Amino acid sequence: MRIGELSRRTGVSERLLRYYEEQGLLRPHRRPSGYRDYRDEDIGTVRGIRTLLAAGLSTTTIGELLPCLVDSGQGLVPACPEMLPDLYRERQRISDAVADLLAARGVLDTIITATLPPDALEPPACEAVGSGRRSEV
Repeated sequence: MRIGELSRRTGVSERLLRYYEEQGLLRPHRRPSGYRDYRDEDIGTVRGIRTLLAAGLSTTTIGELLPCLVDSGQGLVPACPEMLPDLYRERQRISDAVADLLAARGVLDTIITATLPPDALEPPACEAVGSGRRSEV
C-alpha cells in the first residue's frame, strides 16, 4: 500500500509517517518509481509507535524497543525479557516527571490559596501585574 493509504488506515499524517521512516521506525519497500510500499503489518507498527509516544517515550527509545515488541491483539507486549531494564528506566523517568509536575502544581496551589482577593490588594502591590510585566521569583 502507498503512504496515503497507510495514513488513512492509521489516522497518522503522511508527514509523520515520513518522519517515522527518517527515524528508522518504519522501513517501507521502495518501488522502482521511488514510491514507498507499505505492508499490512506496518499498520500495527504505526499503532505501536503511537502507543509508545503517548507513553512518553522518545523516538530513539522506541527505535530500540520496537523490535522486541509484538502486538498481542490487545496491545504491545515484550518479546525479549532483556528489554525489561529499559522499560523500568523509562517508567522511572516518567514517574519522576509526574512527581515534578505534582510538586509544581502544589506550589501554585499554595500561592493561589494565599493570594488575597483582588479588592484587598493595595495598588502598589499590583503595579507589575497591571503593567503586563512578570516579576522573577
